[in-house]
Amino acid sequence: MPRLQKLPGEGQFIAIQSYKHDGSLHRVWRDTMVLKTNENSLIGVNNHTLVTEDDGRHWVTREPALVYFHKHYWFNVVAMIRDDGIAYYCNLASPYVLDKEALKYIDYDLDVKVFPDGRRKLLDADEYLAFSKRWNYGPEIDHILKRNVRILVDWIENEKGPFSKEFIAIWYERYLELARQNK
Repeated sequence: MPRLQKLPGEGQFIAIQSYKHDGSLHRVWRDTMVLKTNENSLIGVNNHTLVTEDDGRHWVTREPALVYFHKHYWFNVVAMIRDDGIAYYCNLASPYVLDKEALKYIDYDLDVKVFPDGRRKLLDADEYLAFSKRWNYGPEIDHILKRNVRILVDWIENEKGPFSKEFIAIWYERYLELARQNK
C-alpha cells in the first residue's frame, strides 16, 4: 500500500509545474509560499517569484498573487493584488497532483481574465482549438472543460471562493504575517 504524501506546511515553499496535454513541461514557478493545504485544495502566494518558460526564458512575478488549486475542479485561480484592485487570471487546467518535486497540473490553454472593474475576457480560444486538434483532447475533455468554465463563471459572478473579498483579505493578511515572521 503506498504511503500518503505529507502535505507541505504553512509557510513552506513549493514549486509549481504546468504541463501541456502531451506531457511537455510548459512553465515552472520556483518558490510559491504555501498558506493552506488540505486533502482537496492548496492556497499559496507568489511574490517576485522566478518563473521559467518552456523555451528557457525567465521572468519574475511583479506583484503578490494568491494562487488557488483544487483537486475536484478543472481550473486554478491566480488573484493578482494590484494598486488598482484585484485582477484574476484563471487557467482551465486539470486538477492538480502534489508530489515531492512540485504541485503539477495540465494546462488546457483556455483562460479567463477578470479585470479589477469586474469585466471578464475569455483568452486563448484559438490556442485551445489548435492544441485540441494537435493532441486530440477528444470530446470528454472538451465536455469537462466547458462544464468547468460554467462553474468558474458562477464562482466569479457570485464571488465564491477565491473571488470573494473575504478570501483575499484573509489569505493576503496571512501571507503578510508569515512574511514578517520569515524576515
